[in-house]
Amino acid sequence: MFDLRSSFSSLARAAALAPAFVSALALSVAAAPDVQESNFWSAEVKAGDLPPAAERIPETPLIVDLEAKGRTPGVQGGTLNTMVTRSKDIRQMVVYGYARLAGYDENYQLQPDILLGYEVEDNRRFTLKLRPGHRWSNGDPFTSADFEYWWKDVANNPLLNPTGAPDYLRVDGELPTVSFPDETTVIYEWQSPNPSFLHSLAQAAPPFIYRPSAYLKQFHADYADPEKLAEEVDYARVKSWAALHNKLDNMYKFDNHELPTLQPWLNATSGKKIRHQFVRNPFYHRIDSNGVQLPYIDTVEMEIVAGGLVAAKTNAGESELQARGLGFRDIPILRKGESDGADYKTYLWGNGTASQIAIYPNLNVNDDQWRAVLRDKRVRQALSVAINRAGINKALYFKLAKPGGMTVLEASPFFDPELREKNAQYDPELANKLLDEAGLDQRDGYGIRKLPDGRPMELVVETAGERQEVENALQIISDDWRDVGVKLVMRPLDRDILRNRVFSGTTMASVWYGWDNGLPQIYTSPAYLAPTDQVFLSWPKWGQYHQTGGDVGEAPDMDAAKRLMDLWHAWEAAQTDEERTAAWTEMLQIHAEEVYAIGIVAGAPQPVVVSNRLRNVPEKGIWAWDPGAHFGIYRPDEFYFVDGKG
Repeated sequence: MFDLRSSFSSLARAAALAPAFVSALALSVAAAPDVQESNFWSAEVKAGDLPPAAERIPETPLIVDLEAKGRTPGVQGGTLNTMVTRSKDIRQMVVYGYARLAGYDENYQLQPDILLGYEVEDNRRFTLKLRPGHRWSNGDPFTSADFEYWWKDVANNPLLNPTGAPDYLRVDGELPTVSFPDETTVIYEWQSPNPSFLHSLAQAAPPFIYRPSAYLKQFHADYADPEKLAEEVDYARVKSWAALHNKLDNMYKFDNHELPTLQPWLNATSGKKIRHQFVRNPFYHRIDSNGVQLPYIDTVEMEIVAGGLVAAKTNAGESELQARGLGFRDIPILRKGESDGADYKTYLWGNGTASQIAIYPNLNVNDDQWRAVLRDKRVRQALSVAINRAGINKALYFKLAKPGGMTVLEASPFFDPELREKNAQYDPELANKLLDEAGLDQRDGYGIRKLPDGRPMELVVETAGERQEVENALQIISDDWRDVGVKLVMRPLDRDILRNRVFSGTTMASVWYGWDNGLPQIYTSPAYLAPTDQVFLSWPKWGQYHQTGGDVGEAPDMDAAKRLMDLWHAWEAAQTDEERTAAWTEMLQIHAEEVYAIGIVAGAPQPVVVSNRLRNVPEKGIWAWDPGAHFGIYRPDEFYFVDGKG
């Protein structure tokens, strides 16, 4: 196991408690109970290599009232086993851990977390207040100096960030003024409103606006000894100190086991392994009302396995908590394991993505003929109404999903059942009529329509090849489309290759999930409904144009897409909830009319396998990337083994 003893030999207690701070949300600070020592770190404490638990937590820790949440206080101990399918997915520990400056609760309401509190003035000035005495996982103080280091020495250092500070901090093209009045206060201030700022900090993959400065300064040319830094660069076999710094500064990737963290578990495994071990953070800022420092579980072991083996290995009892890598089609084998006496239960959570399966026609495809065809909304509407969604729901989801076009889910205040049904009814006759009206009324001897240049209308739909349900659905859709004269050609690819082909304009159409966030609230930015990012697979080059300030890609040149951009800007400038709601409503109506993405079904249950000895995992939940961070909003640091053993 990773040895932290040397990291804790010279720790000292931080200074006096800062004044009470009133946040924009209700923040109650109860008196901290007596803190209990962890058995996991007791040897280090006895040896004098680690301070007692009472001195490791912040002076004002986050006290979790589990009983108020309908959960039970737990006991420390045990090892939780789980699986991922790619080595890069050890970053899921940052997602699941979900320690954020501010994070969502289970009702998707924002609350201070790492922060003691925050104050918001006119959505322009944000005062962030830190917890006095909070420390990084190696014992270094966590203060405003860590925010200052990131802002001045990383984000705005041209060698580390050649393109400058990140776009999410720009409002109307302008960066904020950032100040650091004292060691527990950070202020971000913009000239124009930035209502998404705090919510961006709560994302599943958050923008880390702070860094462990004491650790990283030894790799920064402005602070490090030049000779020692040159040796480090040479040893790491990189070209420059900036390359070395960027290699080691992976707060989200979580692949540098020496990089201090604020997450509940820290990476204790170096290099690429089949099994990665994560151990409890001795300086974690959350405790329960009994004075037990979270997380309850001492160790998480994450095994990297082939995607096709996750269900079988889960069925064999090799995971105490598993959802990633499992899909609807795995439910029978998981339920069979239960009936055969396996020591787990299978919960069926809701799904937070806007659509389980969505086809994205590429409006920026390089092929001029296909670009013109796919930009005709009658073609997109025809492809949508030609699909028998009810048949797919019955064949693949046992009628447990919800057929319809891509829109937000019922848990969102913007949900409108008419938008789910719009251009999503099964109507081959209408599909034929729309295609004829679009000028695609000529067919070859096999009944396949012809493009204007005489080529057969063979639409190549590329997939990541990771979900059998996608391939099964496309096989059904292939028959549906052939009935209206369109030939579907399915091409499975590696995920990264698929995305690169879409971004470059090579792909005609692709398949992925719907919007990650199918649960937007009034405070949620609708930026992902506008052509602001290349990851929306229907308009990659429009997204690139926005992301690079016009240096790369293409400017949106369709009226509806331009209107989406206007509405997004209107939402950002809105002063009232009514104005924000109006922007969201019109943007959703545009998507339903234009069918930029062809949603198939939504809400298919997500299997979540939970050991019978594991407690505090909700039986009902929503498996959502953002907002939600999958398990994150349900706080896995509060999960525990009933006997304290994994």
